[in-house]
Amino acid sequence: MEFKIKYFKDYVPFHVDDSHHPVELNPKQCPAVESEAAEVRRALAHPIGTPRLSEIVKPGEKVVIVASDVTRPAPSWVMVPCVVEELEKAGVKDEDITVVFGLGSHRKQTEEEKKRLVGEEIYSRIRCIDSDPEQCVHMGTCKNGTSVDIFKTVAEADRRILTGNVEYHYFAGYSGGMKAIMPGVSSHDAIQSNHKNMIRPGAYAGHLEGNPVREDIEEVYHFCPVDFIVNVALDDHKKIAFAAAGDRIQAHREACRFLDSIYKIKIDKPADVVIVSTGGYPKDINLYQAQKSIDNAKHAVKEGGIMVVSASCKEGYGSTVFGDWIQKYDTPDDRIKAIHEHFELGGHKSAALALVQKKCSIYLVTDMDDAMVTKANMTPFHDLQQAVDAALDKMGKDASVYVIPVGGSTLPMEE
Repeated sequence: MEFKIKYFKDYVPFHVDDSHHPVELNPKQCPAVESEAAEVRRALAHPIGTPRLSEIVKPGEKVVIVASDVTRPAPSWVMVPCVVEELEKAGVKDEDITVVFGLGSHRKQTEEEKKRLVGEEIYSRIRCIDSDPEQCVHMGTCKNGTSVDIFKTVAEADRRILTGNVEYHYFAGYSGGMKAIMPGVSSHDAIQSNHKNMIRPGAYAGHLEGNPVREDIEEVYHFCPVDFIVNVALDDHKKIAFAAAGDRIQAHREACRFLDSIYKIKIDKPADVVIVSTGGYPKDINLYQAQKSIDNAKHAVKEGGIMVVSASCKEGYGSTVFGDWIQKYDTPDDRIKAIHEHFELGGHKSAALALVQKKCSIYLVTDMDDAMVTKANMTPFHDLQQAVDAALDKMGKDASVYVIPVGGSTLPMEE
């Protein structure tokens, strides 16, 4: 059987013999909405689990809208103006509204980036600022010891509204919901404490109940209450396909269900060989970005199997800390042990990669230097067909095969 998957900006063909009964795993077709703004307004007009936002907020109250930073695909320029419209209906004045971009552990943004995120009109009318992990108020401590340290402007607001997009997250289960608060507007120490839970059982993509990272995130509500959320699910073109608004849990879960209906693919059992592409540029620009597809695809490969990853990684490891951890530690076990002993953002992705490598071998088809690939405990290839043939030879003539063309947005899961 013939296949084509993306490698950087091109499609690369390869062949798998029909005797292996290869199965391609693709997301379902995502329904288009007539208008992104109309979809958000529909959600605002029919909130889940709360009254309308215009019935919650009162004139004179200080209102904060938390929005995603420039590293996220959330279309804040659609969501934030719609939220402001609702606030206007409640009689809230522009001077009582602040848009806070949740940076988490990311860099500060330029004024031009802030303007682009919310649109020129909102930027000219309403105060728009970055969160600052150094300017936090201590509001409590979660039961597992995570300190609830929240950016001062958010902590001191009368009303808190969260916006964001819902997608699979490799240890929080999904993005969205209370994740805009933790880690979005939290201190570095709080973020590190929360993220340490990633190596505990239950912390994986598409999983919420019993996920220690997500449970920690949602416990923050009891110290820093949130009045309303607007979450959207995006199609393959990063356009809004569905919006849910209202209660921080109920609306978030509705958006997660929509995401699952499109991107969660049920499989009968894991395969011996899984061939996965990130979907190409920019998701395969470096190994740090490609790791998400590797983590999603791990659910489709059996213990002791082989994952063939098509990822250019022209920019190498893609993160200084991530690269340092790969260079410093020799084995997956070493990296997992190290993250237990001293959690470090960036290093956590090397540990996540190591956890996949405990399950299966990874053959990386890449532009990266062979020595860099080998140091990351993967087998380097520069030809996709050669990597596929090598994997099938190793796993034998009866090896089962899955092909995942868009690993970044496909989550295979057993029934």
